[in-house]
Order: sequence, then structure tokens, then C-alpha cells
Amino acid sequence: MIDLTATTDRTRAVAVGIAEDQLDAPTPTGSTVGEMVQHLMGLCVAFRDAAAKVDGPTTSTPPGPVSEPLPDDWRTRVDGLLGELAAAWQDAAAWDGATRAGGVDLPGEVAGLVALDEVLLHGWDLAVATGQPYEPTDAECEAVVPVVSPEPGDPDGSGRGDLFGPVIEVPDDAPAFDRVLGLAGRDPRWTP
Repeated sequence: MIDLTATTDRTRAVAVGIAEDQLDAPTPTGSTVGEMVQHLMGLCVAFRDAAAKVDGPTTSTPPGPVSEPLPDDWRTRVDGLLGELAAAWQDAAAWDGATRAGGVDLPGEVAGLVALDEVLLHGWDLAVATGQPYEPTDAECEAVVPVVSPEPGDPDGSGRGDLFGPVIEVPDDAPAFDRVLGLAGRDPRWTP
């Protein structure tokens, strides 16, 4: 069991620090900041409900393009949803048995790591797009390496579809988070 609180707290600080005039700015994924915030809110609901083993639209619907505008109270919502996500994964039962998220059945332990990875990476996406600091711990990075690493038969990650981009090479002595970003197909040197 891993505590998601440090990751969700860091991402919450970034999200609530986004200015309205930054919502149309690009992110490393090609989406806008506003679209990324909307995606973050959706994944918080999906993985919060996956922790509780809810079987319904929030866990059975694959993620898709974001077409809805952000609600006026989006800062309050994203703040609350990230808190709910962290709290849901505090329950040891969330990490046991099978669950579902994004229409995919997976072990609870894997779902928890994917939730951590999603918040960690999208927190960075938002931070780098809006000029905010973002410093994950080595422990967080180590926890998500299995999630972002390509399969043995696809060492460059080119066959991972929309989940992650192809691996971006980073130096062996790069900081742990730069290595995670590279494995996830993100360029640690990306700027808007």
C-alpha cells in the first residue's frame, strides 16, 4: 500500500495555482491546461471509485477527449477530488482484489499505482505548462517505474498506443523523475 497524499497535495497546489489566462496554454501531452484539468478531475473520480470497487459508469467508461468546458468552481472541485482520491487509497481494501478503472479490469494494487502515476505525471504536465515548481520524491518515482516502463517486447515504447508516448532517452545519471518522464514518453526539457 502506498500513500498518495504527497502526490495529490503537490498536484492540488499546482492546480489551484493555475491562472484563468493559462487555461488555453499547451501542455506536454498536446492538450490545453484546461483540458488537462478536466481530465485530472475525471481520473480522480474513476480511481476514487475504483478504490471503493464501484462498478458503474465512473469506472467502466474509457477516458476520451475532453469536450466539456471547465465548471466555474473547477479549482474547488479539483482540490476536493484530489483529496477524495488520496483518502480512498488509504483503505487497505482498495489495494486488494480486483477492480475496474477506465473500462479496464485490473488488480487493486495495479490500479493504485496507476492512480499514483496519473496524478504524478499530470501534476507535472500542469506545472511545467504554467511555470510552477514540481518536485516528486525518489520514492514516488520508484513506485511508478513499473507503470511507465515499456513491455520487454517493446523496449522503445512505440507500441503503447495513447497511454504513453515512445520512450525519450535521458542520461543514466539524470534525476529519478526525469527518468520517469522519459519512460512515459515525456521530454523533461519540455517548455511551452
